[in-house]
Amino acid sequence: MDKDVVLHAEAIDKIYPGTKALDNVSYDVIKGKVNVLIGENGAGKSTLMKIIAGIEQPSSGKLYMGDEEISFKNTTEARARGIGIIHQELSLFPNLTVYQNIFMGRECTKGFKIDNKTHIAETKRVLAKLEHIINPNTLVGELRVGQQQMIEIARNFLQDDLKILIMDEPTSSLSQNEVKVLFKLMREFTDAGIAIVYISHRLEEIMEIGDNVTILRDGKYVASGEVKDISVPWIVKQMVGSEKSYPKRERGIDWDKQETVLEVKDLTLPKSGGGYLLNKVNFDLKKGEILGIYGLMGAGRTEVFECLMGLRPEHTGTIIKNGKELQIKNINTQIANGFAMVPEDRQSEGLVQTLSIGKNISLSSIDKYTKFGFLDKKAENNAVDQEIKDIMIKVADKNLPILSLSGGNQQKVVIAKGVLTNPEILLLDEPSRGIDIGAKTEVFDIINQYAALGLSIIVISSELKEIVSIADRVIVLSNGIKTGEFNHEEIKEDELVLSSYKGHNAVEKEEVEEMR
Repeated sequence: MDKDVVLHAEAIDKIYPGTKALDNVSYDVIKGKVNVLIGENGAGKSTLMKIIAGIEQPSSGKLYMGDEEISFKNTTEARARGIGIIHQELSLFPNLTVYQNIFMGRECTKGFKIDNKTHIAETKRVLAKLEHIINPNTLVGELRVGQQQMIEIARNFLQDDLKILIMDEPTSSLSQNEVKVLFKLMREFTDAGIAIVYISHRLEEIMEIGDNVTILRDGKYVASGEVKDISVPWIVKQMVGSEKSYPKRERGIDWDKQETVLEVKDLTLPKSGGGYLLNKVNFDLKKGEILGIYGLMGAGRTEVFECLMGLRPEHTGTIIKNGKELQIKNINTQIANGFAMVPEDRQSEGLVQTLSIGKNISLSSIDKYTKFGFLDKKAENNAVDQEIKDIMIKVADKNLPILSLSGGNQQKVVIAKGVLTNPEILLLDEPSRGIDIGAKTEVFDIINQYAALGLSIIVISSELKEIVSIADRVIVLSNGIKTGEFNHEEIKEDELVLSSYKGHNAVEKEEVEEMR
């Protein structure tokens, strides 16, 4: 075996009920390189990584480190051989502190006692290295998704004997500056001889940080190459069999003449300890319009949705729907008022992992199929089957567990759950987070189709190309303030970015100018 190959997977198969996730896949992890692994959702990337990290065992095939055949029953055995993994879906304990999460399973002791003093000091050190200062005693459940992602990353940066670090969508919730810091540390790791396996659906990132690329499709090996020898169109073609791009919105409608469905006036959300998460934000939404909300992490984007869905009863301001002012009490009243929301974190907020695919789809609209306390299973099943067909969810059996689906299909389930409530206004928070280019195209096709049917949609997206392609109009938030509004042909990437930095310090503005 080549001395630069730190791990070799030979002819790996993985079979689940109803599907073959990996089919005779062989794969080399090269020492001191960023080994990019990509493919559409359901291609088998995460499954292969779970096998290497000891989370899953292969149905057949072998793993080698050097000339030694290895196998791992669990992550502890894999970690003992120098293999760490940063999961796409967060595996943190929200009821524990930052330092407790970072040292979970690797606690330091002094005598017979846990050495929390060392835990706190080391937590501060590793977070400082990540340029992400968070109080070690903060409960993880109080952090935003992007901050939690940094905690997930920090856990793996403490392993002294690291040989392979698997990073599954590590930047999906990070800001641009946080990504830069992460990439800098990744290069420090590879310079030290550590191999990184990097999974991402952000193709520009792959070209920036990757050394080599391996592509899977439908559980099979498709192609590989050195990053210096390939291009983004080549990657997309290998992944999906053709060159795909986001569907462009037709912008011939004069939205000023369309019926106004929603008016938001002086939306304000106070921050505990003083200040505002949202400060007098105003916007409206037309029937059949796709309104984009863009901004940096902490700009207040998700907070707008939380106010509209009744999750922030402390907000002030006026919300008017179809000419009538709403008294927002809770989620149930907002669903009844014709709102539905697809949250950013589908695992913890959008899905119930112990339920089947079908039950997850019907969960928010179960009252529609209940009469006198009895569930009309036939009506429920018919509605679920129709949603699976309409949204093109790739599923062998709707009674299978929700976690048997790929990330892209799980996202479609969350969208189906919202649509099944028959909303007039659909709120989509990062609808393409953690899904591949093919699934993104399908999701945005679905959004376009529902808008064409008259559904009014608000989309939050951190990806500029997405929001430029999908939105009829975009509002920009910065530090809780609306700093820009762009219509039709005015929607341009550089203008959105500049507007999102208003209110930030001069250094950040300078970075944006350099980016332009």
